[in-house]
Order: sequence, then structure tokens, then C-alpha cells
Amino acid sequence: MTEAIDLLLTPRWLIPIEPAGITLSNHAVAIQAGRIVAVIPAEEAAQRFTPRQHVALPDHVLLPGLVNAHTHAAMTLLRGYADDMALMDWLNQRIWPAEVRHVSPQFVRDGTLLACYEMLRGGVTCFSDMYFYPEAAAQAALAAGMRAALGIIVIEFPTDYASDADAYVSKGLATRDALRDQPLISFCMAPHAPYTVSDKSFERIVTLTEQLNLPIHLHVHETRAEIDESLAKFGVRPLERLRRLGLLGPNLIAVHAVHLDIREIEQLAEYGCTLAHCPTSNMKLASGIAPIAEAQRRGVRIALGSDGAASNNRLDILGEMRQAALLAKVASGDATVLGAHETLRMATLNGAAALAIDDRVGSIETGKEADLCAVDLSGLDIAPCYDPASHLVYAAGRENVSHVWVAGQPRIEGGAMLQISNNDLAYATNVWRNKLAS
Repeated sequence: MTEAIDLLLTPRWLIPIEPAGITLSNHAVAIQAGRIVAVIPAEEAAQRFTPRQHVALPDHVLLPGLVNAHTHAAMTLLRGYADDMALMDWLNQRIWPAEVRHVSPQFVRDGTLLACYEMLRGGVTCFSDMYFYPEAAAQAALAAGMRAALGIIVIEFPTDYASDADAYVSKGLATRDALRDQPLISFCMAPHAPYTVSDKSFERIVTLTEQLNLPIHLHVHETRAEIDESLAKFGVRPLERLRRLGLLGPNLIAVHAVHLDIREIEQLAEYGCTLAHCPTSNMKLASGIAPIAEAQRRGVRIALGSDGAASNNRLDILGEMRQAALLAKVASGDATVLGAHETLRMATLNGAAALAIDDRVGSIETGKEADLCAVDLSGLDIAPCYDPASHLVYAAGRENVSHVWVAGQPRIEGGAMLQISNNDLAYATNVWRNKLAS
């Protein structure tokens, strides 16, 4: 007698991520109640299971859903609003003034929904967000059926969202409590950066993360100016200040981390931190090239992020994979560093591990939730394909993503969005464009 299941996927190729470095051919993934119940040869699956739905993927590669380890999703409404500027000028002259005038719960909901649309179309099933009004971001993520790790943002200056650092924390924790039963939503502490957060606030964050076992999502060492300012004000570089305050550890997601010396790379490895690499944003803002080859060599866990669409201008993790791999090679002078399978791991399981959800997602393994994406490699514009892992990193793009599932539920089919109304989203986006342009 066969076993009834909800869904059976039979791709031409399957890259499970774990075990590392392998590509399986003619295998099937069986899914029941949102979880993977078997990863076995397709012939065996046909004899063992009776699926309610069978999705054949004859020219496709199936991989875990991609994880965007760093973004500011609502800032998708600021895509192209302030380009070709240095980071601090970009922030002080354009972005922060625009946020003062316009950021609200509705801005965050609409901007995050637009971001979810873009990310799901590109195979991203989970994103780590750092922005105001996380409850509005949660509404958008849930409307899209997407997994989100929302930041409890901490910053010292007042906004319409909160008056001071304590108020940011209190509001963020209240949102976390209100959403604790939502299986697709998790939380991180999200102090903005060493130059916008005080020692007192960092000390409170350390206490909270120890009590609540939350990741810490933090910009660090993004620019040389940030390091110079820390040396002048605190007498040490930012990472050393964080170390003395107790922030370095397996919970820390060090975003950007462009300007690291060898000792700092060793510290990230020693303390088990994650480096969230945002290659396109780093290039666009001329922040520099993070020492990814050296960090990988010394054992630092590296995840991939897009940053916000205001500084990228795409939330495209398939694109970030290509940029990351190529930059690592040219910066190190070694064409062998950061191979295709290593880069795929950065975009999937490493991001899930950074967010402390790798027991649930990030690889195609029995018992995990079925966050998956399929990429169609049949197109003549990317033919021929000898190695699907290589093709994903160096040839395919988000336009080749055909199917996406989150916890076993379809979100993209045949390249089309299932959860979000395109017309409603286009209308809201145009409304915000007109407000910001005026």
C-alpha cells in the first residue's frame, strides 16, 4: 500500500545543500503537511507515495528557498530615489529626510509587500529585515506567505516610531509577543550600527539576547569613516568595542564587514559570528570589497544579503551570488575561491543558521519545512548546462525562477505570483512614488 502525501516534486536535478557539494539527478522530494518526508530516487518515490499533487520539473533544478540575510524591505519604495552618492551623504541628505517625512505603518506595509513580491519572484523564501514598524512588515510578509526574521530596531535618535532607544526596544518586544504564534515570523535584535547606538543600549541588547536567545543583526565596519570615528570617540575600532561590550558570539550577524583586518577576521571565526555579505550595495556605495576569501579560509560563516533596494537597487539573491563569487576571485587573485556550491550554501543554509532557523529551513532534508524554489534551466539564453550548481551562480537569473514554495505552500507557479494582487500593489507603489517625488 502506498503512502498518501500532499505533494511530490520530481526535478531533473536537486541540490540539497546538505550534504555539501552534491547534485542529485532523478530524485524526488515528498512533502506532507508542509514538511519534507523523503528525499529519494524518483522511481522509488513513485512506488512509495500517492501524492495529491505531483509537480514534474523536467528541465529544472530544485534547491532550498534562498535566504536574504540583510535587507530594509520597506525601503523598496525608495528604489532609485538617491543614487550615485557616498553613504553618509546618501543617508544625511536624502534617505533620512525622506524617512522623516514619509515613514509610517502604511509606508512600511506597502514597501515590504513590494519587496516580498520581488524576493519571491527571485526564489527568496526568507528575509532578515531591519526597519521601523515591524508589525507592519509582519502584516506584509504574512500577506505574501513569506518567512521573515524581523528586527527589533535600536537607534538613539527619535523618529515617529519611537522616542528613544528604550522605546524602540519596548515596542519591538511588544510586537514580538503579539506575533509569537506566527510560524513564519521570527525576530532579531537589530541595533542599527556602532555609530548610532550607545554603550548603554548595547549592554541592554546583550542582556536581552541572552534571555531570549535572539540573533543580533547589526551594521558594522561598512566604511572607513565609521572606523575613524570610533577610534576618535572610543579609542578602539568598532568590532573591538563590540567585543568589550559582549556582543561577539554565535548570535551576531555582522552586516557588511567590509573593512576587517586579519585579527578581526580571526575574531569573527573564533566567536562563531556570521558575516552578512552585501556585495552589490558595497560596490554601489563605494564602501569597498569585503575580504570574503580570507574570511571563508579562516572559518567565518558567511551569508548573503541584498541590503535595501535604495542602495542596491534589487533584492536579488541569485544576482548577489554571482557578484559575491566574482568579487572574491578578483579581490583575492585566486579563481578557485568561493566555488558554486560554497556560494549556494551562503545563500541558503548559512543564512538560515545566522537567523537560528537552520533546524527548520535552509537545506532539503527529511524533517525540515519545505521552503523550496525551482529554477528552469531549459532556456536557450543560458544553454547548454553541464553543471546546474555552476549555472545557478554564473548563468541563471531570477527570471528563470519558475516555482516557489514556503512551508510546502505554493507562492510562485510558472513564474506567476499567487498571493499578491499585482494591480493593488502597482496602485500603492504609484501613490508612494507621487508622494516622494513631490
